[in-house]
Amino acid sequence: MMSSSPKPEVTLSLTLSPGSTLQEVVKPEERGVRLIQLLLTCAKHASSSNLHRADECLRQISLLASVSGDSMQRLSAWFASALAVRLVKRWPGLHKALNYTQLPKQDQLGQAQPLFGRVFPYLGFSYAIISRTLIKAMTGERVIHLVDLGSGDANLWIPLLRSFSCLLDGQPHLKVTCMNANKAILEELGPRLVKEAEALGLPFQFAPLNASLRELTLDKLGVKSGEALAFISILNLHTLLAEDDSVDAHFSHNKTNGIKDSKQMFRFLSTIRSSSAKFFFLVEKEAEHNLNKLIDRFVEGLHYYSAVFDSVDATFGGNTSSRERLVLEEMFGKEIENIVACEGVEREERHERYGRWMVRFGQAGFKPVMMWHDSTEDAKQMEEACGRNGYKIVNERASLMICWHDRPLYAVSAWTC
Repeated sequence: MMSSSPKPEVTLSLTLSPGSTLQEVVKPEERGVRLIQLLLTCAKHASSSNLHRADECLRQISLLASVSGDSMQRLSAWFASALAVRLVKRWPGLHKALNYTQLPKQDQLGQAQPLFGRVFPYLGFSYAIISRTLIKAMTGERVIHLVDLGSGDANLWIPLLRSFSCLLDGQPHLKVTCMNANKAILEELGPRLVKEAEALGLPFQFAPLNASLRELTLDKLGVKSGEALAFISILNLHTLLAEDDSVDAHFSHNKTNGIKDSKQMFRFLSTIRSSSAKFFFLVEKEAEHNLNKLIDRFVEGLHYYSAVFDSVDATFGGNTSSRERLVLEEMFGKEIENIVACEGVEREERHERYGRWMVRFGQAGFKPVMMWHDSTEDAKQMEEACGRNGYKIVNERASLMICWHDRPLYAVSAWTC
């Protein structure tokens, strides 16, 4: 009996043509195609640990890519950097030495995340949808307990406080538990919300919880009988999918509907469900980066972040030296680096599309809640204001997709126990 040969990991249809030299590539379209060819070839060599060929690809990419060029040049620079980091990690001492002067991750996010919320409408859309849904669903409740699973964003909470203070049937007692591993965020957010509630005359309690998602227990939340409970997760839940992929490689049968099982995620969602919460709101990137093979998530990453960088261009125009643009693209670049250069528990940027979240929440006993944005006037007004830039909201299978030029980039969904 003949044994079949193993299938290759990927088939690349793009090949490097021997025509003009790289220095002669001047048309943006031709340069973009050449960069994609080189990046895919380099990723293939990196995944097979062919250092010399990967190095040659990176050398050629450096002649075409630029952090101050067009969107494809800038995107290529970040993906090339991520591939280089992956290769350097083969020498842990060298990699560590090269990162001595890097800012801690939390400091970098502290600069970029507020800017992201101001410059792009993605979070604004999400907050408006969540706020209107909560106000309608919680009307009549006397004690409301909302748990922030890691965002710590005053742009979510201050408008929510104002909305709850204006309910026609009277103000509820509102308790906000903010969970965050960064203590500084809690120390800044708490006083702001308390001051805002006092100005509104809203009965309010702020409970800081300095912990990560992995450390969450119901005891730490202090949930009391009679509270109408809801959880809100903004661009954070996917980090619970980080695990030792070598174990999955040995036990590849541990899949449901083609989706990798995650004991950690299942435990977390089961804990949430046992709280009998009325709602769980989820905002995540509409992308598929939780893939074992480097080349697969590299292609997915190129596809997703090319739209992101195009939207950056639409926002900042030709101002490629803008400090704000550089800060935002560095944030995206760090995400790309984690997707490409990291493995195992270190690889936390494991975004999944809404269809996979449906399976995970369904396995834990949750049911999706329909959120029709036609009745969400805040979101509609924002969509109309940003529509000229190509942003819109689309209903899809009980979720709301926030799109840029018909490309879904973020998904907002709600779940009930």
